[in-house]
This record gives sequence, C-alpha cells and structure tokens, in this order.
Amino acid sequence: MSFAPAQVPADVPAGFETGFQTGFAIRPGLVVEAAHADDVRTAVSDAAGRGLPVHVHATGHGLPGAVEGGVLISTRRMDSVQVDPVRRTARIGAGVTWGRVIEAAAPHGLAPLNGSSPGVGAVSYTLGGGLGVLAREFGYAADHVRALDVVTADGVLRHVSPDSEPDLFWALRGGGHRLGVVTGMEIGLVEAGRLYGGSIAFDGDGGHDGDGDRDGVTAAEVLHRYLEWTRTVPDALTSSLSALRFPDVPQMPEPMRGRYVISVRVAYTGSATEGERLVAPLRAIGPALADSLREMPYTDSHTIHSDPPFPHAYYGDSVVLGDLDAERAVRTLELTGPKAPMMTVVQLNHLGGALAVRPAVDNAVPYREAGFLLRLLSPLDGTDVASVRALYAEVAAVLAPLALGRSLNFSFGGGDRTDGFHDARTQKRLAGLVSRHDPASLFGGSYGISRDGR
Repeated sequence: MSFAPAQVPADVPAGFETGFQTGFAIRPGLVVEAAHADDVRTAVSDAAGRGLPVHVHATGHGLPGAVEGGVLISTRRMDSVQVDPVRRTARIGAGVTWGRVIEAAAPHGLAPLNGSSPGVGAVSYTLGGGLGVLAREFGYAADHVRALDVVTADGVLRHVSPDSEPDLFWALRGGGHRLGVVTGMEIGLVEAGRLYGGSIAFDGDGGHDGDGDRDGVTAAEVLHRYLEWTRTVPDALTSSLSALRFPDVPQMPEPMRGRYVISVRVAYTGSATEGERLVAPLRAIGPALADSLREMPYTDSHTIHSDPPFPHAYYGDSVVLGDLDAERAVRTLELTGPKAPMMTVVQLNHLGGALAVRPAVDNAVPYREAGFLLRLLSPLDGTDVASVRALYAEVAAVLAPLALGRSLNFSFGGGDRTDGFHDARTQKRLAGLVSRHDPASLFGGSYGISRDGR
C-alpha cells in the first residue's frame, strides 16, 4: 500500500491515473493505492481517526464530481478474477473492469451481466444496480450478487451475504457506495457464449437525394417506430435508442460525419434466425446509414454500443420513466438535437422484462415498475456545467409527469444532487443503515444517502 500526498495533480503517485472522467478535478489530500483488503481497512481506520472523508476510485467513469481533500482509495490494483464454471460464479476484485471478467468467463460459455463498456469498473457498476447488455432477460447485475466483502466506517472487514449481515447485503446491492468500501464481490454468471446483436443507424435529418428532396426518415419517425416496436419484443431482447450529432471531423466514420444520427442497439440471446425476424421492423423503417446486426461471440458485445474508450470530460444525468409517449419523446429530441446549445448524447433504454422482477433475496434497486430510462450526456469541452444543467432542466420539465426518479449509475458530475436515486421507502431504510454504520459520514463525499433520508 502506498501513501502519498496529493495536494495538486503533480503530486499524485507515479503511475496513478486520475481516471476516465476528466471534467472534474481530483485533488485529494492523500492517495492510497490499495493492493488488498488489509490496505483498505488500514486506510479507512486511519481516515476515521483523522476525521477525513473517504472517496473510492476504480476507473473513474462514474465520478460524481470534483474530489477536494480527504483520502482517495484507488482500488485499480485489486483486479483479480476467479471463475468457477461449475457454480457459474466469478470472484472479482474491487478494481477489476468488465472486460477482464468477460474474457475470464468466455472460455466456459459464460458471461457476466456487464454494461456496454468493457473499461468500466465491475464492482462500482454493480453497487449502483447495473443496467447491462442483457438486462431485460436477466435483470440487474445487483440481482446476481452472491456475496460481498466490505470495509465499513469502523475499519472492520465484513463478509456480507444473505446469511451474514443481511441488512448490508440488501443495501449494498443497489444502494451505492455510502456504506463502505467494497473490496471484493462474488457474482453469478449466465450462459451466453454468443448473442445476436449490433446496431442500425439512420440519418435523423431525413436524408436527401441529389435534387435536395428527402429520401430518408426523420428522427421523430424513427423514435415513433422504435417505441411501437418495444411493445412487441420478447423479454429476451434488450435494446436502446441513441441520438447525437456527430462532429464533422476527419476522425469520424464517413457515413456518420456531421450527421444527426439515430441508432437502435439490440442484444438477443436467441437464434440468429429469430433475431433477424425480430429486427425486421427496424430495417423496414427506412434506409440505414449503417447496419451491424449479426451473430457474434459474447466477447464482441462491446461493439453493440461502441462507447468511446478514451478519457474525456462530460456531464450526465438521467430520468427513470414509468412509461414514455411519442409526443414527449419527440420534444426531448427537439431540445437536445442539432439546435441545442451544446452537443448532447441521448440514450433511451427499454426496461421491463426481468428488470421488473425482484430477486429471491431482495435488494435496494428501485423503480422496478419503470418502462424506460432516459440518459443525457454532454461533453464539457468548451461548454460550462451551468448551461448543461439548464438544458437538462428543460428536458426534465417535459418528462416530469412520467418521471419516477433518477438512476444512481448514470449521473455524472452532479454530486451536489442526491434526490431521486431511490423511492421514499428505500431511501428511508438506507438512511437508517447509514446512521448505524457511518454516523460520522466518513463516506459522505460520494453519491449516496443522507442520514435524514433525502
């Protein structure tokens, strides 16, 4: 374990990376690069003795905001993975990425319930619920946690399972980081050596022929058809729709460059023949800019979304929706589309299916009744946070009659806002556990639960 002062970025230990999210400064008073659980336990005990807040950092994708002062525990060196193919489980360290888990499980025809990006930290993702590539078929990643090891504010390393510390077992699966530092986790794997999936992209401006006439479909038309299609698909098919204006720069692929692109992403574990039948209505929408729908090994599942692999600055938020009508959805695209004051990536996730079913051992994942999740993300290069928040407030006002809350995993940079992450009943129970296990608010610097339940 290495302790090193980090009053400014230059003082961060050699080799320490500030993380994937570069939009907010990371300036802790002390950085702890933990190699094993005892390092975490020592760091938490030391921080508690000094009255210093504790922050935790794996890959930095979900950074809630700037980190100023306190102790930052980096878990990136705790990246072990052990797969048990007989029990169909994996034991993963606190700093491991989903890509590592996917690679370890693949030789056995198994897969974790990972998200769209292989570079995201598996443990942090799961603590927030975990809405993954196969979510409608298998539920949230948190639903498949078998056990956790966590260091609580008293410096005790606890093994948490349904039989040991059942209240913590409920809370950590969907409640986020507010109750301690998770050092390891045992998760269930699913049989998924291959899948049918990919994306189909449309020119959201409608496309034009040589005479300037429209020969394609508009963003509104694609959105209408997508919403209709989601009412017909089986639970084994997980999908999302994205909308963004691609920059007109040479680095962008030619078909997308400078265009307002509406894409539908699909993942389905059934046969390729049935997959082709299910996506036929999407292909019938109109001419596509690109179509990558195909059968693939599960190790290629990251190509469905093709999330950017390089660090960058961004702000993001989300709205969990009970349902969504076409009128409000189209208005959302009007606000965030090409005429918006800044580039905004919109993603609409179709929920339901297994996501609506509570696991045998209940957890803190909220809003099981939700039909959709709307995610907004804006690059911060040349854009200020206040302007982004103003735009997001307009979108939230449009969707307010259908809104249930916000997603803990998809709120980036708004660390001063913790409202809406859980329903009132779940929030109250979580707040009680925080009061019991962290009365001094040692872990209060990350997204989490206030002690009064707000």
